[in-house]
Amino acid sequence: MSTNLIKVLIADDEDVVLEIMARKIASQGYEVITAKDGQEAWNKIISGVPDIIILDLNMPKMDGWAVLSQLRQNPPTKRWQPVIIVSAQNELASFQKGMNLEADHYLTKPCQIDDVFRAIRLMLSLIPQRNT
Repeated sequence: MSTNLIKVLIADDEDVVLEIMARKIASQGYEVITAKDGQEAWNKIISGVPDIIILDLNMPKMDGWAVLSQLRQNPPTKRWQPVIIVSAQNELASFQKGMNLEADHYLTKPCQIDDVFRAIRLMLSLIPQRNT
C-alpha cells in the first residue's frame, strides 16, 4: 500500500457497521484501519497517528469520549487531528460535549455513507497539504 494514502481509523464496536464502513471507505482509495473498542483505537492512534478518525462513542474498554479526550490532551497526539463522531447518541447534550472536547464533525446513526464521505472530504480540505 502506498504511504501517500490518507489513513482513516474507524472505531466502532458494531461488527456490521465497522465492516461496511471500512469496505466502502477503502473503495474510495483510503487506507483503512479498524478498531472494535476504544482501547484498541487508542493503541492504534498512538502507534501510527491516522490522518482522520471516525469514532463511535459507545464502545467497550474505553468509550469514544475517553479516546477523544486523551487525543486532545496527550502531547504526542495533540496536533490537529480531525475527528468525526458517528454515534447513535443524538441528544443536543452529546453534540455539545463532542464540540467541547474538540470533535470536528458529528453524525448520528443511522447515517448514509455519503454523509461520511462528505465529512471526510471536509476534514481533508482543512488539513494542510502533505508532501507527496
